[in-house]
Amino acid sequence: MKRKLSAVGLIAAFTLLTGCLVGPNYKRPQINAPATYRGATPDLTGSASAASLGDEKWWSVFQDEELQKLIRTGLFQNFDVRIAASRILQAYQQVIITRANEFPNASAGPSVTGIKSPSIPGAFPGFSYVADELTAAVSWNLDFWGRYRRATEAARANLLQAQWNKRAVVDTFIENLATAYFQLRELDSQLEISKQTLASRQESLKLTQTLERGGATSLVDVRQAEQLVEEAAGNIPNTERLIAQSENQISILIGENPHSIPRGRKLEDEPLPETVPAGIPSRLLERRPDIQQAEQQLIAANAEIGAARAQLFPQIALTGSAGLESIGLGNLFRGSNRIWNYTASLTQPIFNAGSLRANVHLAEEQKQQYVLTYEQTIQTAFREVSDSLVAYGKYRDYRAHQEALAAAAREAAQLSEIRYRGGVASYLEVLTNETTYYAAELGLAQARLNERLSLVQLYNALGGGWEQ
Repeated sequence: MKRKLSAVGLIAAFTLLTGCLVGPNYKRPQINAPATYRGATPDLTGSASAASLGDEKWWSVFQDEELQKLIRTGLFQNFDVRIAASRILQAYQQVIITRANEFPNASAGPSVTGIKSPSIPGAFPGFSYVADELTAAVSWNLDFWGRYRRATEAARANLLQAQWNKRAVVDTFIENLATAYFQLRELDSQLEISKQTLASRQESLKLTQTLERGGATSLVDVRQAEQLVEEAAGNIPNTERLIAQSENQISILIGENPHSIPRGRKLEDEPLPETVPAGIPSRLLERRPDIQQAEQQLIAANAEIGAARAQLFPQIALTGSAGLESIGLGNLFRGSNRIWNYTASLTQPIFNAGSLRANVHLAEEQKQQYVLTYEQTIQTAFREVSDSLVAYGKYRDYRAHQEALAAAAREAAQLSEIRYRGGVASYLEVLTNETTYYAAELGLAQARLNERLSLVQLYNALGGGWEQ
């Protein structure tokens, strides 16, 4: 009967000790999400649906085989990604450390004590002995008010925050690498345009020199033709410098020393989707790593309020030890040599100059700060998606106009060359149209780059990239 009562008492005590949990339970703040993104026009995003470009795997968005190889390499070697992974392991160990406070601490070990005291004539005889002891000790700070459980809750939220931070780092890495790769391919296009233009202008210079020697044109035309040649030739070393620096940037992004980067498709051959579905704005809260990270910070701050409030209440501590002690090792394990002691203490804070209550108010204000940070992060995310949608749509239109401009400039340059050869136009007309055509070709390459970069930014803004 006594055993049953003891068992019931232990169960009741355990329930009582684990049932109290002061502090607010977390509740997600109410968010006023828009029904649609600004800039999400039907011709750009297609029919309204829950599907989003952010749900796509990165290899289905970036289909260049060489770019895919670079991304896969960087996911293993990029230093920022590896540092973020290390922070996850640190946060996991912190959870274990914090959670250990909820449980008793136990220790055991032997000890030997030797004493020798000289005699005092006429008062005390001398003595000496060696005492052997084997004890086990247990201490437990009871988590009656949930202080340690709230701290563990905060530590778990910090662990999830570290995990979402790694996903945000992966997102940023993929965005930066895709951006750098497309910029490299645009520089390749510039270099190709400059070399082709240089070859064409060198032929034109030879023709002009021949005409000048025959008296059919003036030396001014020769000098103007030389200007065109030097303009194209001067752009080549500068573009080659930018290409080498861009390759170095990509090398560092993938965690390697600077080296040449293999190329895949030409910039104009990089596929673009017909439509870019944006999805439902409210789903962005679940997909964007930075929003999830901000929410985990808020959850941790909310739990810290409970941990701070628990310090206002009495702290209950249990300690005890038991073992064996004897004079002489041979008698150590006799039942009569058993020793034990225990202590139960309750400590109520009485005066601390308001520091404990200030700690509660501090935790509450920190939570309010993270509420505002969470809401700000969400609004920033909505703005980034809207900006990216507008940019992608407008850059697409701009690229179409640049294609028409480049085609018109090419025809004008060809016609002016024919007119000059036929003697019905001055070389100034050739100079003007050649310069316009060259600038239009470079502008078209930049327009193609901007269109693809805006797609990269839109994909990142929609929370795509971290899901492997």
